[in-house]
Amino acid sequence: MLRGLVARTKPFLAPLRTAGLSTQTAGPRLNVAFFSAHNYDIDSMQAMAKKENIPHDLRFFPHRLNLGTAQLATDCDVAVVFVNDTVDGLVLHKLKKMGVRALLLRSAGFDMVDLDVAKELEMPVLRVPSYSPYAVAEHAAGLMMTLNRKYHRAYNRTRDFNFNLQGLLGFDLHGKTVGVVGTGKIGALFAKICTGFGCNVLAYDVYESPEALSYGVTYKKLDEVLAQSDIISLHCPLFPSTHHIINDDSISKMKKGVMLINTSRGGLMDTEAVIRGLTSDKIGSVALDVFEGENGIFYEDHSGEILADENFAKMFTFPNVLVTGHQAYFTQEALENIAKTTMDNLQAVATNGPYPNRVVI
Repeated sequence: MLRGLVARTKPFLAPLRTAGLSTQTAGPRLNVAFFSAHNYDIDSMQAMAKKENIPHDLRFFPHRLNLGTAQLATDCDVAVVFVNDTVDGLVLHKLKKMGVRALLLRSAGFDMVDLDVAKELEMPVLRVPSYSPYAVAEHAAGLMMTLNRKYHRAYNRTRDFNFNLQGLLGFDLHGKTVGVVGTGKIGALFAKICTGFGCNVLAYDVYESPEALSYGVTYKKLDEVLAQSDIISLHCPLFPSTHHIINDDSISKMKKGVMLINTSRGGLMDTEAVIRGLTSDKIGSVALDVFEGENGIFYEDHSGEILADENFAKMFTFPNVLVTGHQAYFTQEALENIAKTTMDNLQAVATNGPYPNRVVI
């Protein structure tokens, strides 16, 4: 079975041998397995490796990392993964036995990795802490505008020469209250965009961001943000403490007709609770760039298929739901920054540290 799997990856295998960087500076040459690699990942990584004179052997696989595909990293020193790869304890143990000594993430989020097991195995986990916060913040603002003014529906109508405005009514953002849950770099920038529209911005976070405060954001308790906001946008990481932060109880505290936006992690929302909120009209509209259970759905073409996830399929039955496929990060600048940091992380592994981008529990 694996033989067939390897055969199918041949068009994606792209070992890159670039001369020009001495092994004394770069450390030993590494064999590197990239999982969930699409053409745009390959192009950006190869271009950056050439630019930085990286001498390592880069091998690209389109498959997601899981227990069944981990063996593709045979003879590799490093595995490089993305947001929907599975890096649980079983996978980590298998990679370790195969000789993989470091795990690199092409993302800021690290909830897909069992960090306790990685620590036990003494396998450093390095991430890309910031690739383009502007990309995600701007995408969230685009979702907010599209959901409100229904650009997507208007586009489909006018292509059929239907210029009827019925059903396209929106509202002025000016004067509305926007709640931002999580004010890291992305959340703070989204808040800044909203203040530019003339919105009143409330925020909740464990720590108050000086940057967000400089934009005129007012921090309040979570319940107050939920109760007072016309629009709520999620920008927090997925931890046990934030899992299903949007649930039946939190939705009950919101304004009737609230708009919800999530460009962070799907697990922040209890999907069934959101569906109940939409059905009861408690939630006025929802925009999602992430989805709980998106693994196996996003980043692939499923046109013509029947999706097994009933909740995901049900979301598309609501005219007031807008879904994009985890593309908020997807800009030229972000891909370049991800590639640059990934090459820096590879060099850190090659020289046995230091690891400035290491994920620490």
